[in-house]
Amino acid sequence: MSNELEHINYQSLLGEVKKAIQQARLRTALAVNTEMILLYWQTGKMIAERQQQEGWAAKVIPRLASDLKLEFADLKGFSERNLGYMLRFALEYSEEPILQQSVSKLQNADNQENTNLPQAAANLQQLVAKLPWGHNILLMEKVKDKNARFWYAQQTIEKGWSRDWLLNAIKMDSFSQTQIKSHNFEQTLPAVHSDYANEVFKDSYNLSFLGISEQVKETELEKRLVEKIKSFILELGKGFSFIGNQYRLEYNNKEYFVDMLFFHRGLQSLVAIELKIGSFKAEYVGKMNLYLSLLDKLEKGENENQSIGIILCADKDHLDVEIALQDINKPIGVAEYQLLIPKDRLQSLLIEEIKRSEHD
Repeated sequence: MSNELEHINYQSLLGEVKKAIQQARLRTALAVNTEMILLYWQTGKMIAERQQQEGWAAKVIPRLASDLKLEFADLKGFSERNLGYMLRFALEYSEEPILQQSVSKLQNADNQENTNLPQAAANLQQLVAKLPWGHNILLMEKVKDKNARFWYAQQTIEKGWSRDWLLNAIKMDSFSQTQIKSHNFEQTLPAVHSDYANEVFKDSYNLSFLGISEQVKETELEKRLVEKIKSFILELGKGFSFIGNQYRLEYNNKEYFVDMLFFHRGLQSLVAIELKIGSFKAEYVGKMNLYLSLLDKLEKGENENQSIGIILCADKDHLDVEIALQDINKPIGVAEYQLLIPKDRLQSLLIEEIKRSEHD
């Protein structure tokens, strides 16, 4: 028995050390990536300023690339093409004071470790300096609207999107889809509560971590979500705690079962999620409305806010949802889920992108 306990304790120690190593590697990759992005911005800014002051044309870039290669034989990432992207990057974010402050800190570091750089760079639209260079190039080329670009950058950091997955999201115009809110929060919740709920809940959720590539039943989808509940909570966002699946409610000698029940700390609300394999149907709203009434009556704490329902389905029509929610007095949202599987995750991609830029 003692040997078994010793083995369990050792496995726990091993797990903690492995996690610490992985986190340290990611922090190192992020810090290296941040300094590289700041250096690229600073380089582009210097080229832009000289072009404006001296009237230099674009031909200065090939010459600069050639001379840098002669001076620094081991310098990677400063090809003619990449220098052009750096110039564009600096022009795109020429009015970012936080980025300029970060560059200033980088210049004044005097070869000493600057632990404030990653945090300062995180304030560049909170995100841009943390993205791999390839992601930044893609956003500059494909997304002109700054609000949309910010959203895609935010999703990339939060969800660990690879460059291919980011491109796929842009092609599907995912940002525009999120601007159409399929819920009735404004009509059913107090203003402050409604605004927060609007930020918490999304119009679409990516369930690619389930590895589903073919049609499954709703019970199978629920089973897989429960098996990977940590990943599902990460996708839902911060503040969610899982209470249970097939959560039983009894009233008037009848039993009702909620597919998945959560609690959100910020909203101080129970959150019921119903899973549907097919397209949205108006009848789903009536069922969710009943569940929310029962949750408020039977489960809601004295100091908690009213329960919120999310119907998670494979597809929905915004007008159908709008009509179905029109006269409902309980806060309900309808969201789609995606089962596409991205090729990579951001944690490994950060290091890959840094290595790739070194050979540019």
